[in-house]
Amino acid sequence: MNEHEEEGFLGSSRELNRFKCTVSYDGTHYHGFQIQTNALSVQEKLEQALKRMHNEPVAVVGSGRTDAGVHARGQVFHFDSPLEIRMDKWTLALNSYLPKDIRIQSTEPIHADFHARHDVTRKQYRYHIYRSRLENPNRRLYWAHVPYGLDMDAIRAAAKVLEGEHDFTAFSSAKSDANHRVRTIKRLDIEERKVEDGEEIVLICEGNGFLYNMVRIIAGTLIDVGRGRSSIEQVQQALKLKERRLAGKTAPAHGLNLWWVAYD
Repeated sequence: MNEHEEEGFLGSSRELNRFKCTVSYDGTHYHGFQIQTNALSVQEKLEQALKRMHNEPVAVVGSGRTDAGVHARGQVFHFDSPLEIRMDKWTLALNSYLPKDIRIQSTEPIHADFHARHDVTRKQYRYHIYRSRLENPNRRLYWAHVPYGLDMDAIRAAAKVLEGEHDFTAFSSAKSDANHRVRTIKRLDIEERKVEDGEEIVLICEGNGFLYNMVRIIAGTLIDVGRGRSSIEQVQQALKLKERRLAGKTAPAHGLNLWWVAYD
């Protein structure tokens, strides 16, 4: 049995069919999802895999960008293909051409008008904080370490201020190329649990769209509130005055994970 037969390859047709994929990746060694001119990206690896399968370039369209070092549990992308492969084999075939830190979770046929970026209605990001006096080296790639105490009641109160529709100019990078910066955060919850050598804190941020660095700046701001270096009033002022200096620092990229993307 040859390689294509093992992958369920049935042939190809002149007609292009569109496929929607959900992919998980460890972003540690990548300069984000989107292709870069002089740095390695997740999209580049996906397109390399598809090119090997098709013997010609195949474009990947992602649901959005993630920063260098950011991880994803449920990034979504689409591509068009003339290949006829059994549907139960598509995911296995793609994964056979990908590195171990990138894994397709599902592949499904989708209508030709579907667009992985334009059709997004909601996304959920999770920011992972590990609070302990000493840093645990086993968490260094996926959890942002905070070595001091945090006022969790203050953090929750500040999070509620950020929920709803606002102009998030103060919570976006100056590098953002968005035409407007009004976004809606539908949910900003904080989960915490004690572990043997510290505490895990997860910020769950769900919205209709996010600006460049927005979730990381929100995380940095809430950490500052928890430390007493900022206040609920300052968060309110940052929203009102749209001034970046009133919000917190951009939290480290490795604590962020794109959890899922929804298409209602």
